[in-house]
Amino acid sequence: MKPRVAITVGDPAGIGPEIALKAAADPTVTAVCDPILYGPGSAQELERFARGTVTADAGRTAYESIVSAVADATAGRVHAVATAPVNKEAFAQAGLPWKGHTDLLAHLTGASRAVMMFHSDALRVVLATVHIPLADVPQALTGDLLDAVIAVTAGELPRFGYPSPRIAIAGLNPHAGENGLLGTEDDRVLRPAVERARGQSLTISGPFPADTLFLRAMRGEFDVVIACYHDQGLIPVKMAAFGKAVNVTLGLPIVRTSVDHGTAFDIAGKGIADPGSMIEAVKLAARLAR
Repeated sequence: MKPRVAITVGDPAGIGPEIALKAAADPTVTAVCDPILYGPGSAQELERFARGTVTADAGRTAYESIVSAVADATAGRVHAVATAPVNKEAFAQAGLPWKGHTDLLAHLTGASRAVMMFHSDALRVVLATVHIPLADVPQALTGDLLDAVIAVTAGELPRFGYPSPRIAIAGLNPHAGENGLLGTEDDRVLRPAVERARGQSLTISGPFPADTLFLRAMRGEFDVVIACYHDQGLIPVKMAAFGKAVNVTLGLPIVRTSVDHGTAFDIAGKGIADPGSMIEAVKLAARLAR
């Protein structure tokens, strides 16, 4: 029996409905799961949304489809959830307090720590911090946060085929702080977190200079890299595997995957959106559900 995978259409003013429909009809998807769409997908249902425009209505509609899909996954009516992109501004206009899927999913499932990972054959990257201003990152990188992110990463990677994952942490500062000359956070916060994890028999090392670490991981030295902040981790993974990488939320009691891109309002409604990442997200969701 094939797993049932919920596919949410994301923000209906973006490319989400298009790529969700394309993915649901793709033969490589239907070969491994039974896809079920959540949210408006037909031309008639989408008429009320101005394509390419941020609105509260679109934000609220995207939110409601996520809530419905997560409820069905929690109840076992579907076996996994794959989500099309939402728009953070539309969420805000709708009065929703969440910045995106990750914190919303943690809220809906009661997860104590949801962690964002981008998975591809070329590179796997976990984000220690996600949607916060760069100026706030040093204060956010606490020992407790790093301990939790490392623990979730080590606990979840076996599901992806890495029974004893080799984890590396990217330094926050240039040259990983250069022994305190270029910043103290690497020696003061990151390195002790690595030592604590080693004390729990985890295979982990770092912090390493970020400018070479991702290349080392792509060459096979590490199974996953923990990045300190959003762009530090996503620039290399999107350079290496854009359109093929899958956003996976670790630490949830349900399987959830997503695309590696945004709502692409500039091409919404034109019928030219590439469903590649959505297809990969659904297939990975089906694989994890098994």
